[in-house]
Amino acid sequence: MSLLKNFRTPVLAVVMFVSMALVAGCGGLSEAQIAELNALREEVKSLEAETNSLKDQKAQLESEIQTINRKLAECNKQKEETKANLEKLPK
Repeated sequence: MSLLKNFRTPVLAVVMFVSMALVAGCGGLSEAQIAELNALREEVKSLEAETNSLKDQKAQLESEIQTINRKLAECNKQKEETKANLEKLPK
C-alpha cells in the first residue's frame, strides 16, 4: 500500500505532462490568429505606454498640489499673524 502511494504522485505527474504535450502539439495557430495575437500585443504595449504617461502626469499634478498647499498654509499663517497684530493695535 505504501509503495502505491509513493508511485502515485510521480505517475500522475508524468501522465499530466504527456497529456498536456499532446494537447498542445495537436493544435496549431493559423495566420489570422497569429496576426490577431500580434495586434493584441501591440495594443498592450500602447496601453502600457499610456498608463506610464498618465502616472507621470499624476505625479506632476500631485507635486503641484503640494506646492499650492504649502503656499496656502503660509498664507493662512500670515493671515492669522496679521489678525493677531490688528487686535493688538489700540482702538
